[in-house]
Amino acid sequence: MIPTEHFVGDFRRFASRAANRVPAWVADVRSRAISSFSAAGFPTTREEDWKYTNVAPVLGVPFRAAFDLEQPPVDASASNALLGEAAACRLLFVNGSFAPQGSMLGTLPDGVRVESLRSALRESGGVAERHLARYASFDGNGFTALSTAFLDDGALVTLADGVELDRPVELVFVSTARQGEVVAHPRVLVVCGRGCRASLVESHGSLDGGATLTNVVAEIVLGGAARLEHVRVVREGGRGSHVATTEVVQQRDSRYVSSAFTLGASFVRHNLNVRLAGEGAECSLDGLYLVAGGELVDNHTSIEHAVPHGTSRELYKGVLAGEAKAVFNGKVIVRPDAQKSDAQQTNKNLLLARSAEVDTKPELQIFADDVKCAHGAAIGQLDPNALFYLKSRGIDEAAGRRLLTRGFAYEIVQRVRDETVRSALEPLLAERLQHELGEQR
Repeated sequence: MIPTEHFVGDFRRFASRAANRVPAWVADVRSRAISSFSAAGFPTTREEDWKYTNVAPVLGVPFRAAFDLEQPPVDASASNALLGEAAACRLLFVNGSFAPQGSMLGTLPDGVRVESLRSALRESGGVAERHLARYASFDGNGFTALSTAFLDDGALVTLADGVELDRPVELVFVSTARQGEVVAHPRVLVVCGRGCRASLVESHGSLDGGATLTNVVAEIVLGGAARLEHVRVVREGGRGSHVATTEVVQQRDSRYVSSAFTLGASFVRHNLNVRLAGEGAECSLDGLYLVAGGELVDNHTSIEHAVPHGTSRELYKGVLAGEAKAVFNGKVIVRPDAQKSDAQQTNKNLLLARSAEVDTKPELQIFADDVKCAHGAAIGQLDPNALFYLKSRGIDEAAGRRLLTRGFAYEIVQRVRDETVRSALEPLLAERLQHELGEQR
């Protein structure tokens, strides 16, 4: 059992501070969450969903709570922001707290609200109270419970019915260990009205390569016929750890497109749960994890077809080198009333070293009889016939390996719909492939 007393003690100090005085509804959520955390604790490898992922080494670091530290000044140029001036607006967060000096609020259309969540938590009866902690359950989930207990700041994005954004909203979360090892619990709430169209880029990075833990929870709600493309990028550095839960609820005829890129961190666990709650809803989940050295990346996804005529597509790819380890567990659940559901799920992994390891477990749980569902998984190495062909055309083996690896990985990049975001991602992947995953056997 991993000790929890340190975090419970931090919570008592956090809740007692005058600066954290909030309406009764927030205090109630925090109180219920810390009680759940105290009861559940952190997950262990005895639990099926954490069988291959041991969090004890991560939690053995003596992290300090972010609220105990002063926020260092950070500007946008040093924050690893992806889009620059191409974003409609940008919110920057340092160790979980809003940093206005590095943000770019811009001029947004009527009906669009993009702001720090902290101010919304002071409201009663607003959008935060109606939606926050309503979808990402913290019962029995220690990390989500802990994040909810420290509910304080993050990003709030709301779009009214019919609003269309032609440029992405960018949320940048950076960690810094300049004052010692730090744990932060940022929050994201996105509420899309009926028929709206938007792109969201959520990135997580490190400023100095120190030991950090980011424990983030995102809740995304799509109204009828809403469309949202959500690109998520993790670059936490060699000593950065990242635990995340993304909970998505879709109403009738909505479409959610997710592209999740893990491009560097010591430890990453991402739970992505999508519920198709309205007929005709569609989701597409794409993911790419590039893992090197002794890094570990664990993706757990769940797509729940709760009503008829839902469509889901999922493609996750991994490239592993050195002594890296990856875990993929993709679950598709088709409820008894969800007739005419159509689900396809695929996980493919490329091992560049004999010491790399991947555990993949695609799952289908089907409780309806008129459905079309399929899943599959593959683990392999570079095709020696393809390498031989490239050598016969004058391409040396090292260049051939890079070319084939790049082709395998870039399929996920090309599936990103927003051209601006896709162009920003391509050099990041090229750098990662060249420097971390290049000349390995």
